[in-house]
Amino acid sequence: MRKGLCFRLRKILLCVVGLYVAIPFLIKLCPGIQAKLIFLNFVRVPYFIDLKKPQDQGLNHTCNYYLQPEEDVTLGVWHTVPSVWWKNAQGKDQMWYEDALASSHPIILYLHGNAGTRGGDHRVELYKVLSSLGYHVVTFDYRGWGDSVGTPSERGMTYDALHVFDWIKARSGDNPVYIWGHSLGTGVATNLVRRLCERETPPDALILESPFTNIREEAKSHPFSVIYRYFPGFDWFFLDPITSSGIQFANDENVKHISCSLLILHAEDDPVVPFQLGRKLYNIAAPSRSFRDFKVQFIPFHSDLGYRHKYIYKSPELPRILREFLGKSEPGRQH
Repeated sequence: MRKGLCFRLRKILLCVVGLYVAIPFLIKLCPGIQAKLIFLNFVRVPYFIDLKKPQDQGLNHTCNYYLQPEEDVTLGVWHTVPSVWWKNAQGKDQMWYEDALASSHPIILYLHGNAGTRGGDHRVELYKVLSSLGYHVVTFDYRGWGDSVGTPSERGMTYDALHVFDWIKARSGDNPVYIWGHSLGTGVATNLVRRLCERETPPDALILESPFTNIREEAKSHPFSVIYRYFPGFDWFFLDPITSSGIQFANDENVKHISCSLLILHAEDDPVVPFQLGRKLYNIAAPSRSFRDFKVQFIPFHSDLGYRHKYIYKSPELPRILREFLGKSEPGRQH
C-alpha cells in the first residue's frame, strides 16, 4: 500500500513539474496568452451588474452613454455629475448631462486598470468621493472591457482615451479637465497625455494612482511572476512575448515628454504594483526638463493604513491632497 502511495505521489509531482516547465514554452509560442493576462478584460467583476444602470451601484446622478471612436468600436461611458447636483440630475437625459460639462465644475477623466469594468466596487467608491468634492467624473470601459465592443490593444486603449478626452473638451468650455489613471490605466494615461502635449493641448493636470515604470518591470515585479522569477530565461520566456505583442506602457519614457502638473499617489503596502516602482517613476519625472514649469508631487500612504493597491480612495487626507494640488495654479515643484 505504501508503495502504491509513493507511486501516486511521484506521478503527481512529475505532472506538476511538467506543467511548471511547459507553461513558459506555451507563453513563448503563444504571446497572445501573455497579452490576455495583462489586460484581463475577460474577468468581469462584479458579475451580473447592468452597466446601463449605474444607479444600481448607488450612482443616482450618473448617465450611461455610448461613444464610437472608430468603426466597429463602441465604448460604454459613465458620467457622474458633482453630488451637489444630485436632485437636479434625477430623470434627466443625456443632453442635460452633456450640457452640464460646461458648468463651473472641474472634470476628471478616470482611466481604470485591468480586469473588471467601470462598475468595479473600488472604482464606484472613488467616483462617489470625487463627486462629493465637486468634480464631474467621466469614466469608460476600453474596447473589449465590460459592454464596450472591440479588441484590446495598447494603441486601441490609448485612442479610446483620446476620443473621450476630445469629446469632453468639445463640451466643457473653459473648465479644467484632469486625467486620473490607476494601475494599468496609468500606462494609458501617460500615453494619452504625452500625445496631448505633443499636439499642444495638454490637460490641466495628471494624477497617477499606483503607477509602474513600464510593463516589463511591472510584469517582473508582479506577484504572479514569483514562481518563475528565477527560471532560466525568464525575460525571454515571459517578458519578450509582451513586447512582441506591442505592449509597452512606457510611463518612464512618457513622463519625459509631458508638460503639465503631475501627482503620484502610491500605497507602501501595494502588493500588485510595488511601491518602489511608483517612487522610481517620480524620481525620473521630477528632474525632467518637461516639468520645469509645473508641479510634480509624490504622496506615499503608509503601509499601516492598509490601502494596498486600490483603496486610496478611503484616505481621509485625499480631499485635502487634491484641493491643495489642483487648487493652486502657480508653478513650482513640490517634493
